[in-house]
Amino acid sequence: MLYIIGLGLGDEKDITLRGLEAVKKCQKVFIEAYTSLLSFGLSTDGLSTLEKLYGKSITLADREMVEEKADDILLEARSSDVAFLVVGDPFGATTHSDLVVRAKSLEVDVRVVHNASVMNAIGVCGLQLYRYGETVSIPFFTDTWRPDSFYEKIQRNRKLGLHTLCLLDIRVKEPSLESLCRGKKQYEPPKYMTINTAIEQLLEVERTRGENAFSEETACVGFARLGSEDQMVVAGPMKQLLEVDFGPPLHCLVIVGNTHPVEEEMLEFYMLGKSLPPTS
Repeated sequence: MLYIIGLGLGDEKDITLRGLEAVKKCQKVFIEAYTSLLSFGLSTDGLSTLEKLYGKSITLADREMVEEKADDILLEARSSDVAFLVVGDPFGATTHSDLVVRAKSLEVDVRVVHNASVMNAIGVCGLQLYRYGETVSIPFFTDTWRPDSFYEKIQRNRKLGLHTLCLLDIRVKEPSLESLCRGKKQYEPPKYMTINTAIEQLLEVERTRGENAFSEETACVGFARLGSEDQMVVAGPMKQLLEVDFGPPLHCLVIVGNTHPVEEEMLEFYMLGKSLPPTS
């Protein structure tokens, strides 16, 4: 059996009882280490914290292992119980859906244990979850690559009056372009996009496109370290959030659409100013 187990968003204690029971009976335990991270990270100390509570040795599964050696993991699951731990919920990233497809093709039984993810934890700000449109991802810009495909999706959501969740880029164990050109992989340091960088990039795209999908006055909510004891939630116009220090990762951003009075009352708790800024 392959168990794909959500760990939640905070620390090692956010695993569910069902998830913990599954981990304890598995012969091999992997933890996915590139689509998200727990509050204490996944350093040696972080892993030992997990191992102490779960009572199991845990193997760190980076992008290369999951994408290139997934079949090795799955073949082990044909003859024994294997746990694949995922920060948040198992299906918060398409990578994990691919793992299920691969498992089914190898006739490996799969059991999923769900948990909290960014997709529902953003509800803490009071914006109603059913009033969100399509989620977008914002990648880091480079000197030669400045993609803006997210712009049309945000524009479409806002025309419908819907909120937009922006997931911000995470770059963990990414080979440098120079090393790839030389044929020998060398990895760049981990890099996590901040809310400030995301807003700078969004406004740059708006200046380039000029279609008034949003502006520096547009109401947004910035989230840092959702699910942790020191989580941070701040609402305000883009230009004000640019000046806020949100601290360590992970960050995400919501662009506010049309709001219901109850949503506005909740947002007031997190506002930098006295009232909700305009949404246009």
